[in-house]
Amino acid sequence: MTTIGMLHHRKNPTTVIKSYAFAAVAKAEGVDFFYFTPRSVNFATRTIKAQVYENGKWLEKIKPFPDVIYNAGSPEKLAIARSAIKKLRAEIPFTTNSIGNKWNLAERLKTYKEFSNYLIPTEIVKDVDVFHKYMTSFQKVVFKPIDGRKGKGIYFISKQDTHFEVRIDTETIRYTKLQLDTFLQEQLGQGTFIVQPYIQSMTKSGQVYDFRLHAQKNGEGKWIVTTVYPRIAPFGSLIPNINNGGYTNYLEPFLQQEFKEEAFNMKRMLEHFTLALANHLDEIQMLEFGELIDEIGIDVGLDQNNKIWIYEVNWRPGCPPAFYLELDVVTHTIRYAKYLAENKQKVANKIKEVQNKQLKEKKVVPTIAITGSAGKTTTKAFLSSILRTKWNVFESKDYWNTTEHTKKHAAEIDESHEAVVLEYGMAYKGVITEHCNIIKPNMSIVTNIGLAHVGNFDSDVKQVALAKSELIHGMDQQGVLVLNKDDKNSSYLDKGKFNGKILTVGIQSNADYKAYDVKYNDDGMSFKIKLQGNESEFFIPILGEHHVYNALNAVAIADYLGFSALDIKAGLIFKKPPRRLTIYRCKRNITVIDDTVHSHPQGVKAALDVLSSISKRRKVAIIGQMRELGDLREAEYKKVGEYVTEQNIDLFITYGFRTEEMNEAAKNKGFNEKNMYHFTNKEKLHELLEKVIKQGDTILVKGASKTNMFDTVKFLTDLYDGK
Repeated sequence: MTTIGMLHHRKNPTTVIKSYAFAAVAKAEGVDFFYFTPRSVNFATRTIKAQVYENGKWLEKIKPFPDVIYNAGSPEKLAIARSAIKKLRAEIPFTTNSIGNKWNLAERLKTYKEFSNYLIPTEIVKDVDVFHKYMTSFQKVVFKPIDGRKGKGIYFISKQDTHFEVRIDTETIRYTKLQLDTFLQEQLGQGTFIVQPYIQSMTKSGQVYDFRLHAQKNGEGKWIVTTVYPRIAPFGSLIPNINNGGYTNYLEPFLQQEFKEEAFNMKRMLEHFTLALANHLDEIQMLEFGELIDEIGIDVGLDQNNKIWIYEVNWRPGCPPAFYLELDVVTHTIRYAKYLAENKQKVANKIKEVQNKQLKEKKVVPTIAITGSAGKTTTKAFLSSILRTKWNVFESKDYWNTTEHTKKHAAEIDESHEAVVLEYGMAYKGVITEHCNIIKPNMSIVTNIGLAHVGNFDSDVKQVALAKSELIHGMDQQGVLVLNKDDKNSSYLDKGKFNGKILTVGIQSNADYKAYDVKYNDDGMSFKIKLQGNESEFFIPILGEHHVYNALNAVAIADYLGFSALDIKAGLIFKKPPRRLTIYRCKRNITVIDDTVHSHPQGVKAALDVLSSISKRRKVAIIGQMRELGDLREAEYKKVGEYVTEQNIDLFITYGFRTEEMNEAAKNKGFNEKNMYHFTNKEKLHELLEKVIKQGDTILVKGASKTNMFDTVKFLTDLYDGK
């Protein structure tokens, strides 16, 4: 006969309600059962001073070590007997093993990827800036302790037009931004908090609800669904937790009421998800710790598209609060304990089999290379930020995009990296081929084909396209390639023998990833796009329609890799590359736009678009020299000058060798020559600015880093105390 020992931190079994149920079911199942604490174990005699239920009462008896231990007590309170429990574990199987706290579990699910798409994007709030980053993108967030339990200490915070609303339980408080920051700092001083977008499941009657999915292993060691039931919050409350006044209902009538003809499919979906996640977590436990888990409670919500989101997973879920399921839970536990006791070698073999399978399976790490005439660095930053919401990402540093940089990257990438994002620059033919010979990408992005470095290619944009095509030729020919469908010059790319997946992005064209409702906001751009058939709205904290294309490149790759719309939304709130349309708000309502890293005709026009879109009064454009245009310089300078006139720029200043050609073109197009200037001396340029800049001006400084145009940005921000 199999003997099960129930290990608990309490000495008296009558204070543990479920002890009687276990004793009764064990007897019915033909299993010997007793209750004990760590202090009652005698390792010298291999006996236990146990409590046995006989004839209606608990009796103390000396029992030999059990065949299996059901560890039912509080892990925190059992921790004082850690050494004794460790000795018992060394020779006796335990039914229950910890899967870690909520944060550790989420990190594991991210690492193993299969269920990472069901995790709500979450970030530890290190300071109020992190909080406001989320607020900018999601408008409504949850702010809660990292180790919170039973729905306690959860704040729901939403952004209104002129204030913030903070809700806890049924109380709502209005805060200004300053008041909210003070509140957040007070909370952060008391412990570690996390922030998440708020996923709200709402009944037709307007009550918040979630689902508890309860799974256990049975007498064959297989996962089964013990129960699935909704938990419904009282009217006016946002927390359906039973301890906060929530209540339960039977699943099928609830689904019939809320989902009508889809009720059966919803039930199947929830049950399938329960078993799939249970098996996945069990496999992770085998791989990470060489042990099994026996029971989990999964709390999930559904968004407006009925997509499942995991709120949390508990490895000691307790008995469901209704429906007379206590005996079912106990019966499954007893039968599984008996299975463990009788199949020790089978269990050990299974764990070894899973571990060996993992060793044999070689992980394919997404290795993404980005090239193009413009947008490489920003696309890289967007994509890395999105992937980093779930994975450990190697991202090439800043503007490191030469072949020497790629050699350094090859030496730095290791097995810990779950994705690699690189920027491949080139100024001559053959350079990208060398990049690919050092690190061969399996995913690639060509942002666009423009006039950057065209002077090195006989002033022929088709030759530039051919040089960029080396990325397509040098990557995995069965990989994934992202192209800009709106960019006419990208049609010159030579796809050669590429036979993989091509994804297109665009705003004007009917692309795979098409942005629409593109709008300028105060500090960035908003746009909509359909992902997996559902409309999603995104925000990027950088100005310019051209940066929407850069974001689309990142969205295409992330969506293909299985990242959710929420993950993408969180990742797009990225750390902006420096001096890329950086906005400085200065005294006298003066705004300075710093775009002083690269300069080519396409980028200058895009920067002028930003100037025109955000300026409320006078528009001042300071444009520096554009290099490596070759024979196209005169024609392209003429186009820029004409574009300045078309954009109704109020004050036009050029700086550098032959840039007066832009002034001349603007004049010929009708620009008032009294409002234009040309300099080759930066000090004289700055002297002019002191005289002509007025209150409320918006000033664009555009030029390549080699022309040191940032000096002018610094001059202006120092002069007008910009931040």
